[in-house]
Amino acid sequence: MQDKATILSIDDDADLQFVVKEYLESEGYKVLRAHNLKEFETWSAQANIIDIVLLDLVLEDAEGLSLIGAIRDHIKAPIIVVSGKTDTTEKIICLEMGADDYLTKPFEMRELAARIKAVLRRSEGTQKAATAAQSSKSVQGRYKFANWVMDTDKYQLTDLNGNIVDLTTGEFKLLETLVLSAGKVLTRENLFDVTRPDGRYDVYDRAIDIQVARIRKKLSETSNSQEDLIKTVRGVGYMLTSKVEAVA
Repeated sequence: MQDKATILSIDDDADLQFVVKEYLESEGYKVLRAHNLKEFETWSAQANIIDIVLLDLVLEDAEGLSLIGAIRDHIKAPIIVVSGKTDTTEKIICLEMGADDYLTKPFEMRELAARIKAVLRRSEGTQKAATAAQSSKSVQGRYKFANWVMDTDKYQLTDLNGNIVDLTTGEFKLLETLVLSAGKVLTRENLFDVTRPDGRYDVYDRAIDIQVARIRKKLSETSNSQEDLIKTVRGVGYMLTSKVEAVA
């Protein structure tokens, strides 16, 4: 049976490493281990096989937040920081520096597995959203949904009477991503990857919610329609509810 994903666990606690490996492999994952930065460097040459990294911030040959950047330079897979530190500020800094999640020691194996599953799901969704956005750049086309026509080449949205909706570049990219993924729920993380050049996502940032609210307002002001084309999926993200078709 094929493994769910390949996990690289970087931690100098050999006993914890053993327990994590045994549990996660019983759940269908493949687990690689590194006890220090030097051992990690041997795995970094095979970065393409690694789907997620579990990282302790205190190793025998290195420690500190700089480890996140050092790992990120070699591996683009999601990173879950596993740390004994409970300081909220450190958690926020870790997320700002590129970590995808933060789990405090001690923890239950079931919670670790749930966090891994959630991060992998977000990562897969992000890749799909980014692929859709990238594809839209190469497709010079127009798409009709509800009472709107989107021109992906001209970065222009109009109603059926030709009235132009004044969208910012960020708003257009967000709406374009929703249109190209119509009927599918996209998380805020997915949408951040499309609308933010640096791809950084802050769990406390409500910019996506604000942009969606602005798009809704502009659509209703232009068409005087009360139809809510962008559905909020509570606790997850947003979805375009209308059917989309390519038009000449």
